[in-house]
Amino acid sequence: MSHVGVGPRAVMRSVAFLTAGVLALPALAGCSSEDPSGKPLAGQDIALASRARIADGGTLHWAVDSVPDTLNTFQSDADATTTRVAQAVLPSMYRMDATGRPVRNPDYLESAKVVDTEPKQVVLYKLNQQAVWSDGREIGAADFAAQWRALSGKDSAYWTARNAGYDRIEKIERGKGNLEVKVTFSRPYADWRSLFTPLYPKDVMGTPDSFNDGARRKLKVTAGPFSLKKVDTKADEVVLTRNPRWWGTQPKLSEIVLRAVPRDERVSALTGGKVDLAEIDPETAEQVALASGPRDTGSSAPVMGASGSPAAGGTPLPGPDGKRSAADDLRSWAVANGSDEEAADEETLAREERREAAEKYQRRQEALRGFELRKSLEPAYTQLALNGADGPLADERVRRAVARALDRKALAKAVLKPLGLPAEPVGSHLALAGQPAYADNSGALGGPDAKEARALLADAGWVPGGPVDEREKGEKAAGAEGEKSEDGEKDKDEKTEGDDGTYIVGEDDKNDDTDRESGERHRSGKNTAQGGAPGAYAPKGTAAPAGRAVKPLAKDGKALTLRFVLPSGPGSEALRTVADRISAMLKKVGITTDITKVSDESYFKDHIASGEYDLALYSWPTTAFPATDARPIYAKPVPAADGSLNVAQNYTRVGTDQVDQLFDQALGTLDEDEARDLLRKADSRIWAAAGSIPLYQRPQLTAARKNLVNAGAFGFGTPVYEDMGFLKKGAEGAPRSASPSS
Repeated sequence: MSHVGVGPRAVMRSVAFLTAGVLALPALAGCSSEDPSGKPLAGQDIALASRARIADGGTLHWAVDSVPDTLNTFQSDADATTTRVAQAVLPSMYRMDATGRPVRNPDYLESAKVVDTEPKQVVLYKLNQQAVWSDGREIGAADFAAQWRALSGKDSAYWTARNAGYDRIEKIERGKGNLEVKVTFSRPYADWRSLFTPLYPKDVMGTPDSFNDGARRKLKVTAGPFSLKKVDTKADEVVLTRNPRWWGTQPKLSEIVLRAVPRDERVSALTGGKVDLAEIDPETAEQVALASGPRDTGSSAPVMGASGSPAAGGTPLPGPDGKRSAADDLRSWAVANGSDEEAADEETLAREERREAAEKYQRRQEALRGFELRKSLEPAYTQLALNGADGPLADERVRRAVARALDRKALAKAVLKPLGLPAEPVGSHLALAGQPAYADNSGALGGPDAKEARALLADAGWVPGGPVDEREKGEKAAGAEGEKSEDGEKDKDEKTEGDDGTYIVGEDDKNDDTDRESGERHRSGKNTAQGGAPGAYAPKGTAAPAGRAVKPLAKDGKALTLRFVLPSGPGSEALRTVADRISAMLKKVGITTDITKVSDESYFKDHIASGEYDLALYSWPTTAFPATDARPIYAKPVPAADGSLNVAQNYTRVGTDQVDQLFDQALGTLDEDEARDLLRKADSRIWAAAGSIPLYQRPQLTAARKNLVNAGAFGFGTPVYEDMGFLKKGAEGAPRSASPSS
């Protein structure tokens, strides 16, 4: 599990932690008669259709965030497009169903099961007899062995981003034939199904040179329904074409073009016919939804939309050529209604600009009528991260106070309800509703309670209206150095769009309900299959709640001010809206926040990964293998050989020995029920430590051409590339089937 844009490992300075072990915890999650995992809050929205209704051929133009720097998913600079290409062109032993559970992929795997547990765990894979690489060679044990050796971590010449699971393999052997693969583990490994997906040919994995450089821009040998035709960096696109050696269900599409389109340019790409499928922000989603609705042909409002202005098509005054423009009519109307010549010219220009804007909007809406909005929830959640390395948040009581001041349900409603999506706060760090490991363990920390938050702060020595060192005023937040905006000044918020300055929440007493604009960038994520700059979605015009005035807290001459770092690029308005709401909640218990916006490029590298923040909003994906993928996010940081601190992906720097032990136990048991319960216990302790506070599952908003089926908002599921396509002529109005299979 990796965040968007975040590498798998970071080495940081040494810090000390307070653990959750000293806290009295409620009963930790265990077995119960009712499964707390529940069902996914939202299903897939992909316009399911039977293959019989889909035309043969066609090219799907699919917007992505970037052309990948590498096609090797096991390298640190792999991104979401890397994963998308791999899903279409390489073998996967397992893929995710609509509930986020791993299911065997029959195109490659006839069966896979644990055949021995004593003295060692042994898994026997039986491969599909028809499965071959594009060069005609059978997929077999040699490919499994080459991938294991490359990813085992034993040879540092391989530039690998991760080796989880592969480092537990002792040996790989052929079974009765080349199509049987026996994998023996040195230690039990519960998440063995996570391995060999994707599977690269031995040509890629066989040597360090081929691994490091051979698969960055090309894949000579593939084995999926599609093959890689080219990576075109000049045109910013990756072209996939049908694999002539594919033995499975034949793809309906002839080609898939993955075209890099920035998030803020996707409306233009849609209306210009450049893409057929694109993840979009809430503002664009609203436009698509309005355009795809029923057309209103019963009204004929004036072009200007202003009472008393000349109607379109009004009788023009005669001119030298017998013709009059709309601007001429407007000017004459303005003069006739009492404006002088200069004012008439200005009014005419303003009205003409509004008319042109209205016409442009109408043309765009007409172009968007061919699309529809498909929406679900991503397998990812937005969290509030609390940096426990130093400063006030190094004190667990202060972190818990911040958490208790938050109304997570209100935040979820503000973000998801306007989008028509289930607005439930996330109750787990390790899974989402519907996944086996999910249970709402937030009770280990407690719900919103301002009184309890104030008590925790008082216990930590923070008192209302305490003396504040004059040097502290305007210089820096307690525990973190304040950062200037990109123009070098720490400007007050002027509530203007694109302001990259600093906004201090809690330094004024306006407490008004002024609305703020919102919108959203995953940015394509490094080592993830998610898109967007991390964080939240909220509709334009969402107001932060007003709170009653509370005296700011202080201790030892320092005010309790937390630096809240946010990205400033396209889509950051959404993050700011959520940050404003959080800041208002914290203000009610006496905590002041200093919101600092930084460039997207430096947000993670220079702030989150390096620990230069107090509070931050970013997102983590969840997977079907939390014992493996979530461990580096919540593992206790350990000292490195050079004296710095190795935090892996635990950017909050908060960890405990108990959490590490529970992860290790879950990873080492082959009893799925036991592993699930151990993970739920680990999650309870993560909640209690209050290093990160899950807020809500991220919305997944996709614009899709109306006749494009079996594609859209995939939710938990892995896309089935061979079933995507465009409906046959005449099939558009027919009802969609419940299954994409014919």
